[in-house]
Amino acid sequence: MVLVMKLTAFCWNVWDGKFPDSELTPLQQDRAIREMPSLLDYAGYVLFFPSLMVGPAFDFSEYKKWLDTTMFDVEVLDKKGVLRKKRRIPRSGRPATLKAIVGLIWIGLFVKASAMFTIDFTLSDGFLKHNIIWRMFYVYFLMLGARFKYYGIWSLTEGACILAGLGYNGLDENKRIRWDRVNNIDAWTLETAQNSRALLEAWNKNTNKWLRNYIYLRVTPKGKKPGFRSSMATFVTSAFWHGFYPGYYLAFTTASLVQTVAKFSRRYIRPFFLSPDGTKPTKSKIYYDIFGAVVTQAALAYMSPPFIVLDFDKTIMLWSRVWFYGHVAIITMYIFFKSPAVGVIKAQLKKRSTVAPEKPTKEQILNELRKEAQPFGIPDEDIVVADVNEAIEEIKELKERQAAGENPFQAFRDIKAKKQ
Repeated sequence: MVLVMKLTAFCWNVWDGKFPDSELTPLQQDRAIREMPSLLDYAGYVLFFPSLMVGPAFDFSEYKKWLDTTMFDVEVLDKKGVLRKKRRIPRSGRPATLKAIVGLIWIGLFVKASAMFTIDFTLSDGFLKHNIIWRMFYVYFLMLGARFKYYGIWSLTEGACILAGLGYNGLDENKRIRWDRVNNIDAWTLETAQNSRALLEAWNKNTNKWLRNYIYLRVTPKGKKPGFRSSMATFVTSAFWHGFYPGYYLAFTTASLVQTVAKFSRRYIRPFFLSPDGTKPTKSKIYYDIFGAVVTQAALAYMSPPFIVLDFDKTIMLWSRVWFYGHVAIITMYIFFKSPAVGVIKAQLKKRSTVAPEKPTKEQILNELRKEAQPFGIPDEDIVVADVNEAIEEIKELKERQAAGENPFQAFRDIKAKKQ
């Protein structure tokens, strides 16, 4: 799985290297490969031992800067703010050791938790002897313990990368060295996330970067915002990348639905807990944040079991034993946000607002909706309709040009070029 990320990213970087900087984004400019590396450098990148099996993944340009030590060309201050003698490669023993200690603690917690909470028990008759609230909490702690394993192994591999020097990420605003270049998990942020977006961004961060930079944004036509096709391509790629067990697809489908209703909540409910101009939180926003954190963790506990169970029937059985609370909540919220009640909410928000925006055009509305869209969320109906209609028009034009005797591949390229 890690090799898939590295090799596909490498291919895109080579492709970007064929274009001038004026046609690339700043990130693409930084990662573009203008000259093919030697076989030894390529093998060193692909088989980089500290992250070979479980990541973290990174781009070749980062590996190359580490290899030739150009990533360390910065000035470092001591604790008193005095410029130290420039050191080509900063000492990394202490941060690497701390990561290793943290990783071992996570592994120890995983061993303890995995003995206390098991999937087998959730599928046994004994699980049904307890009330629904107890069962929901059991599943929560079961999945929390399962995450400890990932926290541990990613902390250990990140520590190995830091020890090698690859974790170096320049200096912070206080001129202190940062070692978070290949950080793959932010456990605290994930466990206290107040919304699904923060949760997903804190989990397996380098994989998220790969999906965004090399799938989500790559299938988006130049000059346009990501839409339905981008989200669907990312969803399918991520699912195939994980494997073909039914549990993966159940989890990803549910996650997409959760992110969709969470987006509606953020758009229509959150503004009531902000000042009329939307710039400052009200005193009551703390309750919104606490409720959001509880709901987010409940959703995470519900979405995660399919990744462990993998089997379709067993996943459905486990979900049934917690009364399908996740899907019930999703359906209820979706119906609510598609009901006339939203019109009342919009009217109330309009009354509260102190800003009188100009009436936006349809294109402006679509662009704003696309900005809110996430790789794993289901886009708004307006985006889906617009993208599907555009695809239909492209197919019609392609058929017409093919009927006129044009080469279909050249016609397709011309149509795409015209859209850019």
